[in-house]
Amino acid sequence: MLEALVFATVLCGFFGIIFKKNLVMKIVSMDVMSTGVIAYYVLIASRNGLFTPIFDKAKNNVAYADPVPQAVILTAIVIGFSIQALMLVGVMKLARDNPTLETNEIEKNNTP
Repeated sequence: MLEALVFATVLCGFFGIIFKKNLVMKIVSMDVMSTGVIAYYVLIASRNGLFTPIFDKAKNNVAYADPVPQAVILTAIVIGFSIQALMLVGVMKLARDNPTLETNEIEKNNTP
């Protein structure tokens, strides 16, 4: 059930990128899709019975969680945030020249 909801989040973001005409809404849709992908990765990577990778002498022969996927997800979150900020700056610069952020109007104004 939870996997279906996460997959629906990814699909909502994907269809928002395709069907929305406003550039800011496309950026928000991309953020929703990336959040869904990260949530799916976390959902798949979570397992029962794994402890945090902090060595404790009292816990012998315990299955520890691998810290590498956690680092990859944190890196994906930071990269996604920086890409979103860069795209918003690009939209701000585009908004200086165009009165609207609708893709159809921008294409009409910039076609020779």
